[in-house]
Amino acid sequence: MKKFLALLLLVTLSSSSAFAETVLKLGTTVNEQDSFQVAAEKFKELVEKRTNGNYKIEIYPNGSLGGESDMLDSMTMDMLDMGIITSGPFVNFAAMMGVLDMPFLFANNAEAYKILDGAIGQELLDKLEAANLKGLAYAERGFRNVTNSIRPVKNANDIKGLKLRVMENEVYTKTFQALEVNAVPMQWADALTAMQQNTIEGEENPINVIFSYGLWDYNQKYVTLDRHSYSTAIITMSLEAFKRLDAETQKIFKQSAQEAAEYERQWVADKEAGQLEAIKSHGVEVVENPDVDSFRKAVQGVYSAYPQYEEYIKRIQAELAK
Repeated sequence: MKKFLALLLLVTLSSSSAFAETVLKLGTTVNEQDSFQVAAEKFKELVEKRTNGNYKIEIYPNGSLGGESDMLDSMTMDMLDMGIITSGPFVNFAAMMGVLDMPFLFANNAEAYKILDGAIGQELLDKLEAANLKGLAYAERGFRNVTNSIRPVKNANDIKGLKLRVMENEVYTKTFQALEVNAVPMQWADALTAMQQNTIEGEENPINVIFSYGLWDYNQKYVTLDRHSYSTAIITMSLEAFKRLDAETQKIFKQSAQEAAEYERQWVADKEAGQLEAIKSHGVEVVENPDVDSFRKAVQGVYSAYPQYEEYIKRIQAELAK
């Protein structure tokens, strides 16, 4: 009888332990060499450690759970727990998020972090809740640069007429239309195929993406380090999934996301110089010092096209001037 009771207790404990473990799915559209994977793995490590294994994070890279807009839709409907999503699609869920995509808004990484990690950044994340999303922290996609298969781009005049993929985001589309580019909004997986088949001539992305996807194998012969916009990568959760966490676990998720974001930013910074050299080693011509002023001048009209962002832009500039 004692043995039976002991066995029953063991089964009950193991069942309750198994019951206590909650598995959350986190999707990205990138491959395992990408910085998003680095952020996802760090977040997983921190959450699992700090919740004593009560929460497990399963990472699904390579767009296996859909494109970025698809994953955001799934999160709004509580059909996906989490994702690390490039800033581009968020404007479709909270209009004011688009201010972060404005061209040449930040001069360097330090400026971006000051705004994103401060009150303005948090205020913008909070706006996602109206769309049933919970923004936990800003990881990094980075400063974006143009690649193409046709010619070196040294100034705004050189980019005219090129057919380039842009993120599915109106600000990006308008920015490149201002540069007289044939801007084609499309999801990343489709862009890779389109470059391979030469139905588009180029795209724009940070050095880490150009390197991790080996875009020289997708006919991208020229890179221009114009740094036309800084792109965030938001560690995002379904608001309903977040609400199911108790208050202490919510704190753990937010803190772990912020630490994972900062870890990933540092990883990007540490890798960038080596990645740029590797890109050059594949025969890609890199224009490292283009005429940025010509680009900046050409896109000024984008600012007047978005009067709704004027107040945020003033606040951002005032904060950066401190």
